Amino acid sequence: MVAARPRSVAELTREVTVSQSAVSQHLKVLRESQLVRAEPKGASNVYHIDPAGLGQMRAELDRFWNGALAAYEVAVEQPVEEQE
Repeated sequence: MVAARPRSVAELTREVTVSQSAVSQHLKVLRESQLVRAEPKGASNVYHIDPAGLGQMRAELDRFWNGALAAYEVAVEQPVEEQE
């Protein structure tokens, strides 16, 4: 939801079936993981996607999947008798 546009905890809470406390806890984890950032606005915070953190996560996932797919390719290209 924050990916579509920046939102406050109150806005997010209105759109989901969990408590405001639960939304805040999830946002805290995302903020600590550098996937979202909070911008103070009045008495609340507005949450935005953190492009730098998201880029780091994407790079890590790419490294993981490139390694996993390369290993899979090696395994499936082995002759059957070598696999046993």
